[in-house]
Amino acid sequence: MGKGFFQVPTAVNEPIKTYAPGTPEREEVLLTYKDMYNTKMEVPLYIGSEEIKTGDTETMHPPHDHKHNLGIYHTAKKKHITQAISTALEARTAWADLEWEQRAAIFLKAADLIAGPYRARINAATMIAQSKNIFQAEIDSACELIDFLRFNVEYMAEIYEDQPESSEGVWNRLEYRPLEGFVYAITPFNFTAIAGNLPSSAALMGNTVIWKPSDSQVYSAQVVMEVFKEAGVPDGVINMVMGDPVMITDTILASPDFAGIHFTGSTNVFKGIWAKIGQNIHTYKTYPRIVGETGGKDFIVAHPSAVAKQVATAITRGAFEFQGQKCSAASRGYIPKSLWPAVKNFIIEDVNSFKMGSPEDMSNFITAVIHEGSFDKLAGFIDRAKKDKDAEIIVGGNYDKSKGYFIEPTVILTTNPKYATMETELFGPVMTIYVYDDKKWEETLKLVDETSIYGLTGAILSTDRYAATQATKALQNAAGNFYINDKCTGAVVGQQPFGGARASGTNDKAGSKLNLLRWISPRLIKETFVPATNYRYPFMGE
Repeated sequence: MGKGFFQVPTAVNEPIKTYAPGTPEREEVLLTYKDMYNTKMEVPLYIGSEEIKTGDTETMHPPHDHKHNLGIYHTAKKKHITQAISTALEARTAWADLEWEQRAAIFLKAADLIAGPYRARINAATMIAQSKNIFQAEIDSACELIDFLRFNVEYMAEIYEDQPESSEGVWNRLEYRPLEGFVYAITPFNFTAIAGNLPSSAALMGNTVIWKPSDSQVYSAQVVMEVFKEAGVPDGVINMVMGDPVMITDTILASPDFAGIHFTGSTNVFKGIWAKIGQNIHTYKTYPRIVGETGGKDFIVAHPSAVAKQVATAITRGAFEFQGQKCSAASRGYIPKSLWPAVKNFIIEDVNSFKMGSPEDMSNFITAVIHEGSFDKLAGFIDRAKKDKDAEIIVGGNYDKSKGYFIEPTVILTTNPKYATMETELFGPVMTIYVYDDKKWEETLKLVDETSIYGLTGAILSTDRYAATQATKALQNAAGNFYINDKCTGAVVGQQPFGGARASGTNDKAGSKLNLLRWISPRLIKETFVPATNYRYPFMGE
């Protein structure tokens, strides 16, 4: 199944709009925000051609104004999940048999819809549902999702074009089949792009999918489904269900036709799913593909040769954009004693200049964390740091959930390199700094590598190329995405394929064809044009 004579459009990264004061896009997204904010949304289950309203509902609220009701979403009973499995399996034959360029056209159309008529709507939904400022919403729900859709089509074509050599009288070809069964996609709250990519990447390769978005992201997931529907994704190819995650997962993993999971979420949940798949392994018709990206305890290390202002900016952007709720967000830093006074002053100056509040006010850099559970966890660690003798809060430390779940960006200084907030994933705007002796550079690199169970992202800042090279080698296993002289966030599709190992996941690199290869099961076809008629080989003689 090569790509033949068809040439897919060359994928390029979607340009980021500025939303500067006075620009048309700023006015459009603000009007859309206000309209959506004041209009109740009702989100059904999407199973095949049906939009199912079960009557069992949950309400949706913006994290920055948690008393405001955005509407409801319907939750599934077990019978609905069983129905979704049957529907996905029924849709599989026609979808898998559809020519690859027809599948490509659907998702290229989805990208153009997001780039054009849906851009303001999907950005506004992400601002409302996940409390992202407009820039964070733009680079996520618009640009990154567009890039995933377009680049995945290009990667698919490259995969199909990769064919084996043929010898005289023989034609060898690889058929890139979808998996036999259906794929289960579980997506997180923090990136609308991930919510769109996990089901669509598997579907693009010919699979049918049952998608469970995060309860905290259903609002913008609804807009993603609107795009998929308008783009022409056939009924039953992507089915969206919400509800009790344990019931949904247990029901799906019990199916003999379960063929793979595409997951982004917490490490413990992923490990639990992996264990259940292992327990059910004799049930399945095929060995399921397990693809997951989980947590991180991401680091920034400064060498004594680094520039203090650059280090501080990497920290304030890397740790506090989107309230530190990126899997890649910096949460532990290692700063040499000689640089620390300058770095500290720059960090304090930056943090004190942050404005915090609703994303509707575009002068705000910081908004709310996702829900009360996250707020309470973060507040608990901040209170602990205020009491512990080996920790000191140098800026921030306040919080308030009376209106929204607002945690002030907080920087903790510790004298203990294994302090709790140096090791525990917090997923919020809390950064912990350990100051090391300049002479202990090599020891510090070893410390960075050994401190965390995770291996997602990390950064080294240095003007000394030998030191940068040394860190790159020493921290080879500490980060799947490693940055030199930059913050440790901001991976771009087609430029920095994303994923990590250790407890951070299977490192299947979203935003590259490495990920798409996980959703196919190649079949080699050898065709001999003139078959043999004599079993004897020359070595046997006459």
